[in-house]
Amino acid sequence: MIRDSDTEPGTEMDVPMLEMRGITKRFPGVLANDSVSFDVRTGEVHTLLGENGAGKSTLMKILFGMYAADSGDVLLNGRVTDVSSPSAAIDAGIGMIHQHFMLVPTLTVTENVALGLSHGLRPDLETVRSRILELSEQYGLAVDPDVHVWQLAVGERQRVEILKALYRRIKLLVLDEPTAVLTPQEVDDFFVTLRALADDGRGLIFISHKLHEVMALSDRITVLRDGKVVGSTTPDQTDRQQLAEMMVGRQVKLASGQPDDGADASSSRTPGEPRLVVADLDVAGDRDGAALAVRGVNLTVAAGEILGVAGVSGNGQRELAEAIAGLRRPLDGSITLDGEELVGSGPRKVRQSGLSFVPEERMRDGAIGDFSVSENLMLVDHTERNHSTRGWLKLGALTKRAEEMVSRYQIKTPDVSTPTRSLSGGNIQKMIMARELSSEPSVLLAAQPTRGVDVGAAEYIHERLIAQRDGGTAVIVISEDLDEVLALADRIMVMFEGQAVGNLHRSECSVEQLGLMMAGG
Repeated sequence: MIRDSDTEPGTEMDVPMLEMRGITKRFPGVLANDSVSFDVRTGEVHTLLGENGAGKSTLMKILFGMYAADSGDVLLNGRVTDVSSPSAAIDAGIGMIHQHFMLVPTLTVTENVALGLSHGLRPDLETVRSRILELSEQYGLAVDPDVHVWQLAVGERQRVEILKALYRRIKLLVLDEPTAVLTPQEVDDFFVTLRALADDGRGLIFISHKLHEVMALSDRITVLRDGKVVGSTTPDQTDRQQLAEMMVGRQVKLASGQPDDGADASSSRTPGEPRLVVADLDVAGDRDGAALAVRGVNLTVAAGEILGVAGVSGNGQRELAEAIAGLRRPLDGSITLDGEELVGSGPRKVRQSGLSFVPEERMRDGAIGDFSVSENLMLVDHTERNHSTRGWLKLGALTKRAEEMVSRYQIKTPDVSTPTRSLSGGNIQKMIMARELSSEPSVLLAAQPTRGVDVGAAEYIHERLIAQRDGGTAVIVISEDLDEVLALADRIMVMFEGQAVGNLHRSECSVEQLGLMMAGG
């Protein structure tokens, strides 16, 4: 599976555009990069794969001047280069497009591209605008340079990020989970653009957990595990299963919700009685209620069923989840759990009624980074009789319970007193899942349950969600990952501009059909 260079000595390809040679980086108690060597050739899309905590982010932060390596060299076109800051990286022709766009919504496209160009002097916006139009035409990045960013769809904002990099004459582009918020059709268009950039002589480093995208786009693939390079391969020499096993170091089941023979897993199961019923729900998208984020949504989820809610980010999914969980008061409509009306109830009352909530923002809404693992595991039920007496916590009992949950839910942590912020994203998500499932809920609402987690953690989380369904829990999974929705859901509802635009059995759906519905088709 390991592959040597195909190039003959004496060709231009002998000298990589980028070479990171023997990179080592230590943090207290952690060897993040262990003598990592990695290169990118001119005109190549090179994917960097690995679990959370494998060392990908550290390596890219060293490349982009955010960290200094303890040892090793960064070479550009064969010359050792000191990339001591992000500005030095940009000056050297290195750019990075982050998963969460670095744009100012109230500025126009032209103004966003011009930001940081003039070093204190006002840039010539007309010159910037003209160049944007040239680059848009050259690379098929259709966008109006005069429109404000807040008016753009997600896919158009992605194009603006690429235009920013092109304007700065970036030759080596790092793309960190760039498709996380795109529809399948937008991903197809995006890949055409990326291939055009590579064909024009740029080098691209692609980071993604979506293995089908990795197989479709990559020229080469390098896999990191525990801070070391464990292999380098090409799409024609491997498959998704082998890549997953390289990342994790063991056999991985990729499509947890699908039976091995490809039949519909839900066809032989009959859901029970409806548990959660949402009727004619309107939810405001801002504090004064001037704009509706959720408009007239109806949904039902029964015991022993997973309802998948698909949609591009920003189409009301967050507001719907917060309204169901009691974090946001609806303007109109009804939410009942086992016949009990929840509208007007706070989050504690909703939880006591039998609903557990895994929020999409782990560190903002789901956990407190400075708290220990044990403290986060008891956050929502520390007032229960078994955990406290007259306001005093039973620390021994809570520690024992936390240790049992860490073991049961396979949370990787040195011990339960470890600060949560030091855990990987996948293990933080496992911790939140453990806390929410420990209450044995009637309804489980999981928003973006595997966003940003590696294939091993995603496999485990999927298995837990399916086990909850099979145990009689009514489960709602809100996800922007269509592969995840199709792997897990028995029924699928699509949201577009705050409305439910489809409610289909999984057997009736395809990725292409769902993608069109997500785009309003």
